[in-house]
Amino acid sequence: MLRRLYDWTMNAAAHRHAPATLFGGSFAESSFFPIPPDVMLVPMVLAQREKAWWFATIAMVGSVIGGVFGYAIGYFVFELIGAPVLNFYGMTEAFDQFAARYNEYGDWIVFIAGVTPFPYKVITIASGVTELNFLVFMVASVLARGLRFFLVAGLLYWLGHPVRAFIEERLGLVATIFTLLLVGGFIAIKYLI
Repeated sequence: MLRRLYDWTMNAAAHRHAPATLFGGSFAESSFFPIPPDVMLVPMVLAQREKAWWFATIAMVGSVIGGVFGYAIGYFVFELIGAPVLNFYGMTEAFDQFAARYNEYGDWIVFIAGVTPFPYKVITIASGVTELNFLVFMVASVLARGLRFFLVAGLLYWLGHPVRAFIEERLGLVATIFTLLLVGGFIAIKYLI
């Protein structure tokens, strides 16, 4: 079953609509969807290495625009729902202290989360909730997502054949590691935030 899923993904990665899917997945992951765009980026670069930089650009632009949407979710929905709840429970002052600490290091928080497997949507929404300076948020997002996706694309571009062979020979191990990283990100959310 895992082999069929891998073969389907590789075929889908070479499809003419794959770039649109990559853009949509990158957008969604930065604001509300749990699956990272690497699920599509990696097979796309492996299937068409000559387009690695274009695919990284698509992933970065989709992710940054999705991050803006996540920021808006945090900024607008929090004011409608979250703030009255905090006020009701007398937690407004505690939240204000959290927001001040978050914003003090917000540029680094956004950058580090944007490069790592940590679920980026949590940071984009938190940035909106705490009203992190939007320019700081945008610069950190572009740098982080650019570094992440261009690094992945570059490694696959230069090491494509050995990486593809490694994945195909050890598909179960690769799927397990990916799943552990994904679950680890959600566990980190629970205990770090």
